[in-house]
Amino acid sequence: QVQLVESGGGLVQAGGSLRLSCAASGRTFSSYIMGWFRQAPGKEREFVAGISRSGSITYYTDSVKGRFTISRDNAKKMVYLQMNSLLREDTAVYYCATGPSVYRTNPADFGSWGQGTQVTVSS
Repeated sequence: QVQLVESGGGLVQAGGSLRLSCAASGRTFSSYIMGWFRQAPGKEREFVAGISRSGSITYYTDSVKGRFTISRDNAKKMVYLQMNSLLREDTAVYYCATGPSVYRTNPADFGSWGQGTQVTVSS
């Protein structure tokens, strides 16, 4: 089973950018489909983006399309989420996870999870 550790969160002004990273352990990282989720206070965990094993296919929730970019580096066992033009409503704890499909959005379908990294966007 893969272990995941997120980093890169922080406090940023609206309109700014952050790059989140997710480091994975294990020898079979390239065999995992990966996803990013987020959870704001008092809200359910929601899908943000997914990426295929090779990185050739990506999928985003509508609210982040054109602003966020998911990518991966299998040699480094890393997944990234580049977040631009951040909005206050992007404030949440962000998680990476392993999943069954790039297009699955239900958190219950995802297996291994990291501990999360806090992103706070101020006005």
